[in-house]
Formats: sequence, C-alpha cells, structure tokens
Amino acid sequence: MAFERSPPFCVKWRSYSRSVWPFLLFLCCLAHTVSGQIRYTIPEELKKGSLIGNVAQDLGLDVQRLRSGRARIVTRQSVQYTELKTDKGILVVNERIDREQLCGDVTPCSFSFEVILENPMELHRVTVEILDINDNAPVFRKDEIKFEISESATLGSRFLLPSAEDADVGSNGLQKYILTTNDIFGLKQHSSPDGRKYAEMILQKPLDRESEPRMSLKLIAVDGGTPHRSGTVNIDITVLDANDNPPIFNQTLYRATVSENALKSTYITTVNASDADSGSNGLVTYRFSNMREQLAEVFDLDEITGVITLTGQVDYEKDKKHEIMIEATDQGGLTDSSKVLIEIVDVNDNAPVINVMSFSSPVPEDSAPGTTVAIINVIDADSEQNGQIMCSTDSSLPFKIKSTLTNYYALVTDSAFDREVVPEYNITVRATDSGSPPLSSTTILRLRISDVNDNAPVFEKSSYVSHLPENNSPGISIFSVKARDHDWNQNARISYFLEETQINGSPTSSYVSINSETGAIHAVRSFDYEQIKQLQLVVKAQDGGSPPLSSNVSVKIMIQDQNDNPPQVLYPVQTGGSLVAEMVPRSADVGYLVTKVVAVDVDSGQNAWLSYKLQKATDRALFEVGLQNGEIRTIRQVTDKDAVKQRLTVIVEDNGQPSRSATVIVNVAVADSFPEVLSEFTDFPHDKEYNDNLTFYLVLALAVVSFLFITCLVVIISVKIYRWRQSRVLYHSSLPVIPYYPPRYSDTLGTGTLPHVYNYEVCRTTDSRRSDCKFGGAGSQNVLIMDPSSTGTMQRMQSEKSILDEPDSPLEVS
Repeated sequence: MAFERSPPFCVKWRSYSRSVWPFLLFLCCLAHTVSGQIRYTIPEELKKGSLIGNVAQDLGLDVQRLRSGRARIVTRQSVQYTELKTDKGILVVNERIDREQLCGDVTPCSFSFEVILENPMELHRVTVEILDINDNAPVFRKDEIKFEISESATLGSRFLLPSAEDADVGSNGLQKYILTTNDIFGLKQHSSPDGRKYAEMILQKPLDRESEPRMSLKLIAVDGGTPHRSGTVNIDITVLDANDNPPIFNQTLYRATVSENALKSTYITTVNASDADSGSNGLVTYRFSNMREQLAEVFDLDEITGVITLTGQVDYEKDKKHEIMIEATDQGGLTDSSKVLIEIVDVNDNAPVINVMSFSSPVPEDSAPGTTVAIINVIDADSEQNGQIMCSTDSSLPFKIKSTLTNYYALVTDSAFDREVVPEYNITVRATDSGSPPLSSTTILRLRISDVNDNAPVFEKSSYVSHLPENNSPGISIFSVKARDHDWNQNARISYFLEETQINGSPTSSYVSINSETGAIHAVRSFDYEQIKQLQLVVKAQDGGSPPLSSNVSVKIMIQDQNDNPPQVLYPVQTGGSLVAEMVPRSADVGYLVTKVVAVDVDSGQNAWLSYKLQKATDRALFEVGLQNGEIRTIRQVTDKDAVKQRLTVIVEDNGQPSRSATVIVNVAVADSFPEVLSEFTDFPHDKEYNDNLTFYLVLALAVVSFLFITCLVVIISVKIYRWRQSRVLYHSSLPVIPYYPPRYSDTLGTGTLPHVYNYEVCRTTDSRRSDCKFGGAGSQNVLIMDPSSTGTMQRMQSEKSILDEPDSPLEVS
C-alpha cells in the first residue's frame, strides 16, 4: 500500500500484536495538533478492570506525559465502557460490554473514543472492536405453531416455518434448522440476502385425514457456537378436507420506498395473491411472517386487501431497509409467501451536533499563529451528502478551523493577539451539512486573552517641572508623577524609583524621596534658594512583570526664593570700638553729597530690591536719603545755626512680602575744621558689651601683655647694652659719625566708597590732653575717625609734611 506525502502532513503506519487479541494501530502526525489512531479487539462480557491494552506503550508516550498532559477519555456513548489508568498508561474495562445490546445485528461491532492530552495538545482516537461470544441461544417467538392442511394438498407443497432469532452473530448465530424425523414432511432451508435463515416444510407424502387427522412435530434451531445452543418450537398440524389450489402471489419480491420523515398511515405498497379455488377456499388473507418484534409497531398489513402502511417512525440512520416476509393463506389452509423490500430514503432531518472536546482559555497574547485553541467534534446522523459537514468561523476574527481526524476539527490562531486592544473573543463555530436545504448548528466559545508584559509604563507627561518655596518643612510633599501601563494585573502594577544621580556632589536621595506606590515626591531636607536654585532628577517607573519593563522621565524642581534674608549694610561700617563721622563744611551747597549708604540683599528678584528711607534725624530739614541709591545729600544751605553733631538713622527695606529691613546710624559733623568738632565727638557714649567670659579674657590679656612687656624690656636692655658697647668701640676708632634721620611720615587713607582722599598732619605730645593739628592744602571733603579710648585725634592731609622736624621728637632715636 503506497501513501503520497505532502507537507504539512506525514502519515505513518504501525502494526502491533497483543497477547490476547490482535489489533492494528494507525498513528497520524498532524501539524500543530498531534493526532493518531489505535485499535483494540476484545471479546464481550469481560469483567470490570480487565486489561484492554497499554495505551502509553502503543502510542509511544511516556507515562509521565499522560499525567502532565492530563490525559482523559472523551466519548459520545452514554455509558463509558473503558477507563484510562494514567498512572500505568493502560486501558481497562470500566462497564460490562454486551455486544448484542451495543450493536445488535451490525458487524463488526466497535465503539470509538478519543484520548486528549494538553500542553501541547494531542488527540488520539482509540477504537475497540467487540467480538461476539456464544452467549445467546436461538429463540422462537412462539412456543407452538399450528397448521391446517387439506388432505388434498399436492406433493411438494411448501409451508413456511417461523424463523428463530439468535442475538449472536457470525458463527455463533443461527446456522440450521432440524425437523423431527417423519415420513410425510421434509425440511428445506433458505437464506435471505441479509443473511437471515428460514425454513420451509415440504409435503413429501399425501395426507389422509381419515387415518391421521392430527400430527405433532418439533422444529429445532441450532447455532454454530461451541458448545452449540438451540431453541425448539412445537408444530401442530391439523389435516382438513380437500382444497385443491393454494394462493399464489403475483410477485415473488415487492419493492417499495418510504422517506424517513414520512407521516403515520403513509401508504407503502400492496401485495396481492390469487387462489384458483372458488367459494371459501378462494378467499385469501395476508399476514406478516417471521417479522421482528421491533417492526411490528412500524408497519401494518391489511389482511384482506394486502395494503401495507406506515404506523411508526422509520429512521434511515438506524436501518436503511427492511425485508418483510408476507404469507397468503386461503380458507383451506394452503399458503404462499413473498418478500417485501422496503428501502428507507434518507432525508436531511438531523442538524450537525457540535461537541467541544477540549478548550484552552485563557490563551497568552504572545501565542504564535497556529496555536491550537480548541478541539471540536462534529457529528451528523444523516448519511452521504446530507451528512457531509463544513465547519467554519467568523472570518473577521483571527482564527481558522482545520480538519484533523474524521469529524474532528482544530480551532487554531491565525494571527497575533494584543490583549490591550481586544481582551477577549466570542468565537462562533458554525457546522453546516450539505443537505437540501442545509441544516446547521452553532456554538459560541468565549476565549479570554491572558496578559503578557509587553507594554512599558508611560508617564502622563514627557517631563515634569514643579516649584517649591525655600525654607520648606522636611518631608513635605512636592508633587506627584503618574505613569500608566496598558497591561493588566501584576504586569500593570507600577513602582516608582529615583535614579542614582548626583546633585552638587551628593546623591539625589539626600535631597528628595519618592513613594514607590503613589509616585509622590517628598523633600528630605529644607532647601535654601541662596545655596541651591533647582534640582534635576530622573524618576523611573517600573512595572511588576517578569521581566519588568520601565521608563524614565526628567523632573525639574525649581526652588522659589522667599524673603528670608534682611538687607546687609556694607557702608558705613558699624564698629563697636570707634565711631565714623562724615564731615560737611558749613559752606556746603544744596545737594551736597554727604555719604552713600551701601547695602545688599542675598535674596533675588523683588526680594532683593532695596529702598532707603530716613527714619530719624537730628534735623530732618537738612538731609535727605535717595530712595533707590542710598545717597545722603543736603536739601538746603548749611548755616552757622546748624548743630555740629548730626545723627541720622537710615532704614534699608527690601521689596519682599513681608518686607525685611536693616538700620544704620550715620554720624555727620557740620564744621570746617577738626578742632571745632573734637570736643563734641569725644563725649559720645560708647556701648560696652559684656558677657560671661569677659573676666577670662581680661585675665588672659593681662598675662599676655605682661609677658610681652617683660620680653620687650629684656630685648631693649640687651640692645642698649649692645649699642653702648658699639659706641665705645667707635669712640676709640677714627671713623666719622653719621647721624640718622628718619624719613618724613605721611599716611594716605581712602575711606568708604567716597571718591575723595584726605590727608592731615598730626602733632601729638605725650602729656598733652589735646594735640595741635595743622591742616594741609585745601580739600573738598574731610573724614574724621575718632577713638573714644584716647583723648587725641589724628589728622590726615593730602600733602605730605614732616612730623619729625623737631630734634626732640619721640620717634627719633638718639
């Protein structure tokens, strides 16, 4: 036997033999869905648990595969006759099997079922053929048969005997009839086309009613089993007076057809037999002969007219034809027989029946095209064209149906899935036969698509910018980032993390933290705008899939300046040890620039916009402060009546909300010379600050001064002695003496931000309470610096003058 191979199918035949009953195994390997066939043969009436065959071995499967694949039997019978032992891989009898009950007269008798395995899906058909055993004896429907035969019956007359029925088939069925030995009647056996055996009794010697009016015989039916079984019926014959002519049918075989959907009382055919006798001997009646009990309720025969009608339901799927023996009998007891063959015409009266044998739901969305989703069995009880089935599904869905074994179809995927687009499918499977009109049936499979982690989280924005006021509380929530994942369940569960980056050399986590579940970003510390103006960080959103997918987003946090720093005055410098006074000559005109208050604010923006105001003044009518530049100018002509000592309090305010401020005290001396104002400014009170450590510092200073004094004293004495010895040496030598004159001393000092430099020549004496001052060349502006701890002043002049002209100057060394 040759087979043609064409992809994607490969056909392979294997032959197996078992120790008890032979069988033939057919294994067919199909693409995607593996399938095969195996056949066993067993006798009927085996005990429960009897071994049928080793399915695992015969199919080439491992026992472990049966367990992991959840192997199971799918059968269409209402009774499951077999059981699959997955732990041993064997098939055993589960229920008593009676061949006669299962198949009746049909031979060979078998039933089929499928073994289905999953992961991957495999389908194997197993056919079990049931062999007949001789467990039934032939049985006659009646215990006694009565004949009334005329004594004038001619030699060779035939008398149809009732047939026995044997539920067994083949050699175990009815084989022959035996008639008890007698001289008058013989037995002739016949076989009908369907294999049924019947017998006729033949008259071999004339009858004589006067010598033997009654006769009793036995008909024995014997089957061919071992040992033989038999059935017996009594035949009682009554000899009647002469009836010369038997009835004769006009046809030896009548043929008729009837549709399987025909209604009751439907006419089928008419049989007719004629009798040459006259009178009562010519009257013919009809009856069914040897009719099976099941057919007695299906057909009716009018015994007078010979009309056969339908009284029950016929089913082409059960019996395609019926053979019925008709017997015609006259009043004299003579008979004739004929056969009626009724053929059943198939009608498309059965819609296909869809059985879902296996269905895998859910299916992963990354399943490859060609993945088997379901195994479907479709059965149509009709035959020929009416039983030819086409199975289809909606062409708009990504599925197609492929035929595997006979009446089995595989529902496979035709393209890739995307759960985020279509999470489930309602698949309508439609089975349609080829009848006219065609009948169809549908079933709906609801297939869910399981999620695969194929989508990374996506942030709602491509980047985030947020603003945070400085001086925030640690732990405050700044804002939240949000990402969405189109996957489902665990694959869509998003966690948020901070990427490890550096901000000013420190890790990001030392500045901010993020809630891994909500994406809320919190400040870890309080921020100072003057130290850090923005935070640049990266947030990662990661889902819970395996492996996890993630995406990043850039986050910028802008620190907003707050008015948390007051203005700082740079000039004039406020010192605790001395006072700075600005001198204004009495000849100063209106708008004369006295000085300029210089201040800064480390805040930014409007918080750093400074304004200057005159808060207090000795004479408000004399001075004003520039609102924006802080310049102090005269607003009128200075007169002699104006006080020498002027004290101005200037307040510097920023533009923040609320505003912050700083004050500075500016001392102004209205005079043309220093002696005028010297006495006024020496009386300024001085604020002294004391603290708890003052005593300690005083003692320490005293010790240091004492040590330095003693050290200097020792050094001076040593120098004096050294010089004295040198002078003695020079005195005795002939070298000339060159006197030493120190250079003239001059000091030039630029004070503050004013553009002028002032020089003064100062002459002081050690015992004078007040020193004399000589003014140098005329200057445009003077600055007076006073030390309250002393009683003198130092005057600076623009021109250099010698302060060492006197020979008794304390700075001159003799």
